[in-house]
Amino acid sequence: MSNGLLLWVDDEIELLKAHILFLEKKGYDVVTVSNGTDAIDQCRQKTFDLILLDEMMPGISGLETLQRIKDISPATPVVMVTKSEEENIMDQAIGSKIADYLIKPVNPNQILLTLKKNIHRREIETEVTQTGYQQNFGQIAMQIDNCRTWDDWRELYRTIVRWELELSSTDSSMTDMLKMQKEEANNAFAKFIKNNYLEWIEERAKRLQYLLPSPRSPLPAPRSSVPTSSRVASSHCSTKVRRCSSLSSTTSATTSGAHWRRRLAICSTSKKTST
Repeated sequence: MSNGLLLWVDDEIELLKAHILFLEKKGYDVVTVSNGTDAIDQCRQKTFDLILLDEMMPGISGLETLQRIKDISPATPVVMVTKSEEENIMDQAIGSKIADYLIKPVNPNQILLTLKKNIHRREIETEVTQTGYQQNFGQIAMQIDNCRTWDDWRELYRTIVRWELELSSTDSSMTDMLKMQKEEANNAFAKFIKNNYLEWIEERAKRLQYLLPSPRSPLPAPRSSVPTSSRVASSHCSTKVRRCSSLSSTTSATTSGAHWRRRLAICSTSKKTST
């Protein structure tokens, strides 16, 4: 099975036989041409997974060839491979949205790395992410069974969401398995709420009862606003008034008794005289 179809464009293609053999052993099919015109013709005839393009070639330059290739196949990644280290050429190449920029001499592993980045990135990311989730699957299942506190559940869902984000950017079939595991976590969380809800309500009620003020006690009798000295003087006056009233009553009673005794005496004398 081929790992991809490559087009290598270089006016010194004969010197790159070792690199081409290396790539063919890695499972790549390599088409070679020595100038830009032939490269453009090949792009019209075939669809390549990646193009390796020299910049300094006789006839059509690498940058001109790049523009023509982009017109024909804009989605095909192009890697510029050149001896030139001039900054303006790098800027133009990067501005033309090349996939990578390699400076000669290049070794076969450099070429292999750029192929993996540009052709196989998604496959590699999918494989690595899928393997990582498979390794953590059992650990997540244990987390679901061992969640006892809010912090446990928070950590569990943080882990599940992280794997959701990572798997969503890949073509992994593990996405469906993660959905099932998330549903299992949701069911376990619902049971956790059901089993602890009443206890939480009681604890909250106790806390509120502790925080609320106690019922108000009866208010003390209002203190008089009259100064103490005035109250003492008033007390003395009241005592004197009561004493005076008592003396007045006694005097009045004594005077009244004497009056009646005198009248009785006069009546007795009158009777004796008449007799």
